[in-house]
Amino acid sequence: MPYIAPEVLRGMPYSQSADIYSFGMIMYFAATGRQPFTNRAHDGILALEICNGTRPEINELEAPKCYIDFMKKCWDPDPKNRPNSTIIYESFLQFHKSYKGNILTAVINDEEIKRQFEEVEGYRKVNQLSNENDQSTTHPQAIYISRLLNSFTKELPKYNDNNSECLSCEIK
Repeated sequence: MPYIAPEVLRGMPYSQSADIYSFGMIMYFAATGRQPFTNRAHDGILALEICNGTRPEINELEAPKCYIDFMKKCWDPDPKNRPNSTIIYESFLQFHKSYKGNILTAVINDEEIKRQFEEVEGYRKVNQLSNENDQSTTHPQAIYISRLLNSFTKELPKYNDNNSECLSCEIK
């Protein structure tokens, strides 16, 4: 459930924008090494909170700010505001070139991006041992395998243009 876009939880068909939302969750996993919402039951309450804008928390020391900002764009509640695959490719290419220091393709903010990646890498090296000894547990109702979600999503308002933000969702 944590990888599913809010509009899909509310009955819209899968789309490229929904896949981009899921990609944002994969970015979270890649940055933190943690599944999204691992400390929560994957139930109707979480589905409702996802529809109302709840996203996993990330410590700014775990990933560069430019990466976090881009990941959050992928999580935008409005599917029309999420980047497309071309923008994702171009952004990751810029991250890579900045970090590797490719002088032929440098742009103005490459040094800032490189600095952010280097800071995070330093933090990871210092904290690697503590992460290996991390005894955090996954909630017993946090499920990361395929399953039907109808029992969790049937009470959510269906997605349409009139309630696209789902700001007043509630389970009755």
